[in-house]
Amino acid sequence: MNVKMDDCFQFGLGAFETISVVDGRPIFLDRHLRRLEDAARFLDLGMPAERGIDRIAVLEYLRKWMSEHDYRDRSGHMRRCALKIMLTQENVVFSMRDNPYTPDIYERGFAMDISNVRRNETSPFVYHKTMNYGDCILEKRRSRKAGMDERIFLNTKGQICEGTVSNIFFVRDGRIYTPAIDSGLLPGTVRGYICESEAVTQTVIFPDELSSYQECFVTNSLMGVMPVKLLGNISFEERSVTARTMRKYHDFSASCR
Repeated sequence: MNVKMDDCFQFGLGAFETISVVDGRPIFLDRHLRRLEDAARFLDLGMPAERGIDRIAVLEYLRKWMSEHDYRDRSGHMRRCALKIMLTQENVVFSMRDNPYTPDIYERGFAMDISNVRRNETSPFVYHKTMNYGDCILEKRRSRKAGMDERIFLNTKGQICEGTVSNIFFVRDGRIYTPAIDSGLLPGTVRGYICESEAVTQTVIFPDELSSYQECFVTNSLMGVMPVKLLGNISFEERSVTARTMRKYHDFSASCR
C-alpha cells in the first residue's frame, strides 16, 4: 500500500466511513456513501465516485477480500466484520477488521460517563466524519481506563450531544428522545434509520434531566443498538423499548443481506 503524505497527515483533512459487514453484505452502504460524499464536498476532496469509491467498487473489494481471507469462525459461521473506507487529498484506502461487539456486551449493556471535554457545536467538523477525530479517540481510551464502555460529550451550552463513537437515545413513558443534530453531533447511519422508523423526538437534553428517563441506548454502525445500564450515577433498569428497537434493527439488518 503506497500512501502519500498530504493535508490529512498534516491537518486531519480527510474523511472516512466504517461500515458493518454481515454475511458478506455491507449494511447501509448507500447511506455511508452519501455521508462520505458530503464530507468530501466539505473538505474539497473530489467526489468519491470520481475517486473510485462507489457501490460497485465496495462490493468488488468485499468479494475479493472474502475470497482471499478466512472469513468464518471456528463454528463455520461468517464473522461480523467492519469495512473502513478512508478518503484524503491523495489517497483512497479500504481496510477490514473484526466487529468488536459480541453478544455478552449486549447482554450486560454499556456503562458510560460524561466527558469533561466539550463538543463545539459551532464547528462544521462536528457534523462530518473526518480524520479530525482526536477528541473522540482520546476520550474513548480514557473511558476504558476508567472502567467505562463509552463516554458522552456535552456541548458548550452543557447539553448532551453524542458519545465518542455513538449517538445516544433515551426513553420516557414509551417514547424515544435523542439530542437534536444542532446540539453538535454527527448524524449516524443507525441514528437516521431509527429516527425514520420510530416516533423519535429530537430535542435539547441536559444531564440533570436524566433521572426522568427509564431507558437509554446508544447506536453506531458496528454496534447497531446497544443497551445502556449506567450513565454517570443514573441507572437504567428498563429495556422494553430498547429491546424492541434492537429486534427491529436486527431484522432489518438481516433483510439487507
